[in-house]
Amino acid sequence: MKLLLSNSDYRFMMILWENEPVASGALAELCREELGWKKSTTYTVMKRLIDKGFVKNENTIVTASVAKEECQREEARALIDRAFSGSLPDFLAAFLGN
Repeated sequence: MKLLLSNSDYRFMMILWENEPVASGALAELCREELGWKKSTTYTVMKRLIDKGFVKNENTIVTASVAKEECQREEARALIDRAFSGSLPDFLAAFLGN
């Protein structure tokens, strides 16, 4: 499974990771408070992430199927591959300002 997320999906997942397990209605309210989303937007994003295998919704209780650390690792790998041609030393040199 590809673990890269769009910005909006990642923001949704951050809320989920911080609050899981969480009832879908409570998750919609958290997304309204933190992201300014309508309930329909939250449910659309949740359905898309369920279809992709990132999220589970069982009896209206929502949990992540993928650990936060796994997604962060994949995001870091993708950044290094894209911006530094896969070179960790080049990334570290740029990150440390050398």
